[in-house]
Amino acid sequence: MYGQDGSGAATLRYGDGTYEVIRPGSYVVCAVSERRILLEDLRYWSVDRQEAYASPRQALQRHEEIRAASGGSS
Repeated sequence: MYGQDGSGAATLRYGDGTYEVIRPGSYVVCAVSERRILLEDLRYWSVDRQEAYASPRQALQRHEEIRAASGGSS
């Protein structure tokens, strides 16, 4: 989980252009690659899915996966 110093995985609530720390930590995990993303490097996430992404490419990949699974709409 996380150390008392907040050095493990954080739990965040993602908003439009910002996020709220629910459980302290130093990183989150990319929903696509499962790679750790340090909070200071976190730039990409989905408010609707409450997921973090390591790069814009991975955010697009996830969007396309969801769209394909829903029959291609939106």
